[in-house]
Amino acid sequence: MLSLIAALLLWQAPPGADPRIPDIARAIPAAAMEATVRRLVSFGTRHTLSDTVSASRGIGAARRWIKSEFDLISTGCGNCLEVQFNRGMLTASPGSRVTRDVELVNVVAIQRGKKYPDRYVLITGHYDSRASDANDAATDAPGAVDDGSGTAAVIETARVLSRYQFDKTIVYGALAGEEQGLLGGIQLAKTAKDQNWQIEGVLNNDIIGNSAGIGGQVDNLTFRIFSEPTPATETDDERRGRRSTGGEIDGPSRQLARYVYAVARAAAPATQPKLVYRLDRFGRGGDHRAFNDQGFAAVRITEAWENYNRQHQNVRTENGVAYGDVPDAADFPYAARIAGVNAATLASLAWAPPPPGAVRLKGGVSASTTLTWQAAPGAVGYTIYWRDTTDPLWSRSRYVGDVTQVTLDGILIDDHLFGLASVGGNGHESLVTFATAGAAR
Repeated sequence: MLSLIAALLLWQAPPGADPRIPDIARAIPAAAMEATVRRLVSFGTRHTLSDTVSASRGIGAARRWIKSEFDLISTGCGNCLEVQFNRGMLTASPGSRVTRDVELVNVVAIQRGKKYPDRYVLITGHYDSRASDANDAATDAPGAVDDGSGTAAVIETARVLSRYQFDKTIVYGALAGEEQGLLGGIQLAKTAKDQNWQIEGVLNNDIIGNSAGIGGQVDNLTFRIFSEPTPATETDDERRGRRSTGGEIDGPSRQLARYVYAVARAAAPATQPKLVYRLDRFGRGGDHRAFNDQGFAAVRITEAWENYNRQHQNVRTENGVAYGDVPDAADFPYAARIAGVNAATLASLAWAPPPPGAVRLKGGVSASTTLTWQAAPGAVGYTIYWRDTTDPLWSRSRYVGDVTQVTLDGILIDDHLFGLASVGGNGHESLVTFATAGAAR
């Protein structure tokens, strides 16, 4: 039986939900997504090795335009964005998609947090494009959906979120070199590691604007969230701990995926988020992987049904079949809905307190489970989550007050997995920290 004090703590009402989040989820118009994608397409090709001098064609013109959009957004919010080129050099190598030395330029805008500026949440999309031949830097490669749609999500999210001030730092990243081997993601992830960014999550948007699949499927509500199960950087001790206490599908990226899912269901209930428990599509990759490789939580957000006739194809018609990634084939209301989920997720994370640390479990050979944790700055309380070991989502939860230990009577530690999120006075929750008996990440 719980003590009277513990029972009262467990039944405290949590802070109310923030009404701004649904508004943010609906704030990106389809027309804005379309205008941004069509402007990107107007540069002809955005191949990483294409023209950098022309004012109207090639990747150089495209990146200067993206920067000008970020600059314009920043002017509108009193210079709230630090807009910069994230530069690096690529060296040609035999057999690679880098056939000559070239500068790799990501376009980045940083909106500094007011309370926890050293904690970062990111949204990324790659602005480079390609034709049928991955090394063809001259042929038109419109790249409307792959990945003009993801780049538009980055820019339009910045346009919306720049109207607010946040506790944490938000980074908006338009990346190059994805089609040459995920190179822009590698470069920005290395920058983040070198500069000791405390990244809580990266939302990589790659191909979010097509609602008609190659097999005839049409779905303008469902989108997929890909996430790795456990970090590639985990230690041998952490792996051994998982073997005895569980957590095979509960790494930080998986918690981020569940967070996106929860925000989508609450703030954009018409959408149908689909969790895919895999790093990326089968045998394929995206820019989030580089952040995973550095130990950061990162997920890929993408459309439900891909149309491979419109990816990596020269624009043409053969035997009555249209090929090429052109804007007339994109579904911009669909892309706007997915972009809105991104914006709502970033806002929720950036307004939430940091997650709790050192969440520990006790309760072996017992009829109850005890959780202890380190308090998080800015938290007014905590939400305990638990589920059966075979459940993919957190199915049960309980809000508790400003405490650092709670015992759940009648809930067997053997049969469940547990996690804990910090809750701020504004109602926003942090990412869930998975509870373990082993060393904390």
